[in-house]
Amino acid sequence: MTLQEPTARPGLSSKALELMESINTDAGKDNIWVRTQMNSPAQRPWFTDPGGATGTGSMAKGRVAANQMKSAPYRWRWKDYKAYLDRLSRIASEADVPPIEFADRQSILLTNPGLNGRLQVTSTIRCAISIYNPGDIAPAHVHSPNASRTILSAKGGYTNVEGERCEAHRGDIILTPNGTWHDHGNEDKEPVIWIDMLDWPLMEYLDCAWVDQEFKPGIGSNQKSQATLHGDGYSEALYGHGGLVPTFVSHQRGWGYEPAPYIHFRGEEIRSALERLRKEAGDPHEGIQMQLVNPVTGKPVFPTLNYQTQLIRPGEETLPKRETCGTFIVVIDGKGKTEIGGQTFDWEQNDIMVVPNFVWRKHTNTGTGDAILYTVSDSALLRSIGQYRAQGKDKSGKVIQLVQ
Repeated sequence: MTLQEPTARPGLSSKALELMESINTDAGKDNIWVRTQMNSPAQRPWFTDPGGATGTGSMAKGRVAANQMKSAPYRWRWKDYKAYLDRLSRIASEADVPPIEFADRQSILLTNPGLNGRLQVTSTIRCAISIYNPGDIAPAHVHSPNASRTILSAKGGYTNVEGERCEAHRGDIILTPNGTWHDHGNEDKEPVIWIDMLDWPLMEYLDCAWVDQEFKPGIGSNQKSQATLHGDGYSEALYGHGGLVPTFVSHQRGWGYEPAPYIHFRGEEIRSALERLRKEAGDPHEGIQMQLVNPVTGKPVFPTLNYQTQLIRPGEETLPKRETCGTFIVVIDGKGKTEIGGQTFDWEQNDIMVVPNFVWRKHTNTGTGDAILYTVSDSALLRSIGQYRAQGKDKSGKVIQLVQ
């Protein structure tokens, strides 16, 4: 039996198209659109570009993709954004009413050039960088997004999370899982700076982003802050021993689902863990990489965001890799360069980069010492809905599927 070639569908006649568009003239008044174009997502299949430098495909056209946007590779230099933080700090120190009183924070927000001014660096991640002068307090509050602080100052002030006081230092990561009351402040003599990471854009898309500040702190030295129920290092004492989890305490923090109870990851401990493994072969696409996990569940610290840290040795060049997740990177130490979607960005301490989903990227350490990078991605979310994929290139340039 010979299979017949399928009959080609005739194209839409110009007359039919004209008549349908005339319907749209009326339908638009009722917020209705009669389809006149083939369905096409803004992002064409990234995995069909086996050897290109970018892997981004090309944006579709027409009504279906008209309002869709895609994040772009970008780098924010420390020397540039620090200047804005310093100006903000001076204004706050000289003003009769400091910004923290009417804006709740003293911070700048990073915007991705591909997202049309939206307050986000990827489709799911918002990044603010805050500066607090001596004596500043951000009042206790709770919100639906998950959040964290990455400390850039030598001393990073403090954060209280559900009554646990976290004294912060450079390189520390302090988690505030959704549904946990938290407040921040600076009792040091110099301004402190940290990076705030949140899955706020995702919560906005789901229409469940909110903040509550009607906290009743009870007994405390300052009514804007929570009373200290647990001193600095409490969660570290409970959960800071690999493979051992206490059975005599509740692991619930706030009202979120399976919140990460280990909330204070210390920079010196992160670095020490990486350095103990620096003689290992590591991952050819990531170097020496470790993941921050919820010690009770073994899962990523947030169901939406995955936090990782990596060490790249002097002269080391990782092989190209691309993922379906968007990734935020902050340079904690070292110098190097990263190729993202065919663009090369050099970097040094405190510089920040964003890697959009689907694009090829690779890191090179150009300095004389180890480079330490912290990353945050939405791979945790994508894994949970079955949409995480990763590809790499081997030394010959052949594209390979990476098992994650």
